[in-house]
Amino acid sequence: MNPFRPPGRASTERTPIRAEAPSARTDGSVATLRLYDPIDSYGEWWGISAKEFTRELDLLPDEVDEIRLLINSPGGEVWEGIAIMNALRQHKAKTVAVVEGIAASSASFIAVSCDELVMMRNSELYIHNAWGTVIGDATDLRSVADDLETHYDRNIASVYAAKSGDSVEHWLAEMEKDRYLTADEAVAEKLADRVEGDGDAESAKARFDLSVFARSDGRRAAARAVSPKTPGSPEPGNPNQKEALAMSDTIKAGLIERLGVKDADISDEALLAAVDEALEEQAPTEDAPAVATLPKGFVAVDENVWNETQANARQGAEARAQQEKDRRDGIVAAALRSGQISTASASAIREQLDTDEKGTVAFLATVPKNSVPVEPVGVSDTLTSTDDALYNAMYGAAEKGA
Repeated sequence: MNPFRPPGRASTERTPIRAEAPSARTDGSVATLRLYDPIDSYGEWWGISAKEFTRELDLLPDEVDEIRLLINSPGGEVWEGIAIMNALRQHKAKTVAVVEGIAASSASFIAVSCDELVMMRNSELYIHNAWGTVIGDATDLRSVADDLETHYDRNIASVYAAKSGDSVEHWLAEMEKDRYLTADEAVAEKLADRVEGDGDAESAKARFDLSVFARSDGRRAAARAVSPKTPGSPEPGNPNQKEALAMSDTIKAGLIERLGVKDADISDEALLAAVDEALEEQAPTEDAPAVATLPKGFVAVDENVWNETQANARQGAEARAQQEKDRRDGIVAAALRSGQISTASASAIREQLDTDEKGTVAFLATVPKNSVPVEPVGVSDTLTSTDDALYNAMYGAAEKGA
């Protein structure tokens, strides 16, 4: 049995989902679908099933380019709701959900997933964690609990996150509160796009028994009470009146001391006026704009001074780079002069100096000088006599003995 249907309701009272013929006022391009019952896989008088919904969706004329989904539903089964949501997503027409009473539970994420969500004045959304039933041992219970949190809850929260731009974790926290959102709150939370229309939707919402959502221990009570309401008087006569609030002695004494007020018996009204005056004196005016406070360790510098400092720094860096180049060129030149390296290896040694000057200099220190001869290492007598030349021409050159 569907827990969202009030007891004693005859099946003949069920309002079926129906596709209305496109209105001539919109040139036959807008169709209206009504989701005015619980969402239930059994369908028929139990509620509206995804099968029934998609059947009506498929019957829409081809010229329909906008679907207005009018919603007043307490929600129901998650997967039926997801099937309806995806059927609307896949339709070529633009989908505009209009919450006329309440879009609770699975009806809420159907509404949010449409291309546009309009909240009628006094309508509401209701979001909560997914429910499930299980019969089994502790392992079965833990498994279902894990599935509810990991799959159902995160899946639903992702729909709200996609619409609002907030994180899935944000909406998981909001769903945990069993939260009702007024029309204005739905817009503020970026689930709805706008509020439209006037009137009181309480009678429309009263068609459903939403007390089924209440948890007996109060943990799932909707976090809606921003400020307590003054209770109505049970007796005839004057209604409850709001009592005047007096400032505590501690706060009053502290304000008197901080403001330097000399009159210890000053009234609350006069003391508040003194606070306002002090705040006005501290507030920046248009003629005297507020000066930004620099964080600790920062210093404000004149722009010209800063530019000059930057230019000097660049010049210093360029001079330093030239000094290093000249020094390394000198190391290579000295190694060539001393015969530690050849001309062919000079460019490679120069590149190594740029990469690892310390290591390259240490290497050169181990190379003996004149490894590449740059100084005479012996005497060669190249003078020959006429007789020697004649002898060599006739018999060939021969090594002379000592």
